[in-house]
Amino acid sequence: MTLTKTFSSRLVEGNPSGAVRVIIYQDLQCGDCLVFRQMMDSTLLPKFGSRVAFEHRAFPLPKHSWARQAAQASHFFAAIKPELALEFERQTLTARREITPETLRRHVADFARAHGQGPVKATRALTDPVMAAAVEADYREGLASGVAKTPTVFVSGEPFVEVFTVTAISKSIRAAIATAKTNERKQ
Repeated sequence: MTLTKTFSSRLVEGNPSGAVRVIIYQDLQCGDCLVFRQMMDSTLLPKFGSRVAFEHRAFPLPKHSWARQAAQASHFFAAIKPELALEFERQTLTARREITPETLRRHVADFARAHGQGPVKATRALTDPVMAAAVEADYREGLASGVAKTPTVFVSGEPFVEVFTVTAISKSIRAAIATAKTNERKQ
């Protein structure tokens, strides 16, 4: 399985050259996003990672007090190393109930320090206008695509919103892979 960084520090898990693209809009303060992250790690990536590009987008919901800044930190870590951003997202989602607007800076600094990165640079991402613009671009793209809840996942345009089963999304991914193979043969 390959993990790469694309333009604007977007994360792509799985096969970045895969004919099937799964677009994931997430909020790092969202419990359903944690459930989806666990679904990705336990089932979707092992099953489809060699054939599918899973592209991540930030969609911090306005109701969440620190999600936008956490997304900015994720973009910062993605610019350094995509795997680092994904680990930050996993840890942040897992610790989301303990993180507050007042403790987010410490969470980011501790994560940076634990992963050999400068904590001061990492915490600057929380107020960095470049990182804020990257998150805003993801958010606006999501709004334009009709995203209102997280996670929202698009499998070849088919939306899966907030709560869905691994069976349902796997079925859609399998169908998209089959369609991609058919189209390849026609060319």
